[in-house]
Amino acid sequence: MFFRRFLKYSTINSGARSIFRAPEKSFKFGSNMTEIKYLTADEATDIDKELMGPKQGFATEQLVELAGLAVAHATTHFLTKTRSNPKPFGEGKIVCVSGPGLNGADGITAARHLKHYGYDVLVVYPKPTDKEIINNLLLQCKKLDISVTQELPKDLNTYDLVLDAIFGFSFKGDSIREPFDKIIEDIVTSKVRILSVDIPSGWDVEKGRNGACKQKVENPDALISLTAPKTCAKQFDGEMHFVGGRFVPHEMQQRYQLNLPKFEGVEDVALLNK
Repeated sequence: MFFRRFLKYSTINSGARSIFRAPEKSFKFGSNMTEIKYLTADEATDIDKELMGPKQGFATEQLVELAGLAVAHATTHFLTKTRSNPKPFGEGKIVCVSGPGLNGADGITAARHLKHYGYDVLVVYPKPTDKEIINNLLLQCKKLDISVTQELPKDLNTYDLVLDAIFGFSFKGDSIREPFDKIIEDIVTSKVRILSVDIPSGWDVEKGRNGACKQKVENPDALISLTAPKTCAKQFDGEMHFVGGRFVPHEMQQRYQLNLPKFEGVEDVALLNK
């Protein structure tokens, strides 16, 4: 409780340094944006496999926790510093829509952190699974009194943000199956701002909107690329594009020529310039 109060105080005290201050204060925009690596689907897969293999030694749960924390931090930066109706840290309603894969796990993890930060959070998990990692994360949310449902709330337009964690870079196909087709359509036609996790749901990882499926797809207001941006992120034209890849070992960054921006202070996300 003390920690949360301190964070709220430090965001409004001009004499205190805080990781939740305006991007121009807490971030250095990526000066190497023109050189940053945009990953193909194969490259992103290879990096994930190496991180979770004996070469690097990360457990899946560990990477999900790191990714989810980065997503939560990007969410707070966006909500507090967006050009349209910014809110004080910890205030606002967020609906996290998660798919059945690890992208969904990242979103559920972010929802837990956002609840700790004081936000009013709802998790929508439309397609239940028997995956232990997902069910453990959902249990953790329920223990924090976060409601978990299978459908979007009827009062969706009263929310401040949709956290889109439905599909990741492994999504393929020219159509979105039930129940996600209707869910994405309802999100797109709503007035709620969208922050997408790694890939805007329905986009092709390499062709972006141009290679997206037949249905309406999202054009998010914010995007957080995990590890490094995927090729489709070149088409992102929203307000804020974050990258969360500080956890990638330096040797790996150099070998894959990721050219990630500098992460300032204790930040685990960086805001890329355009």
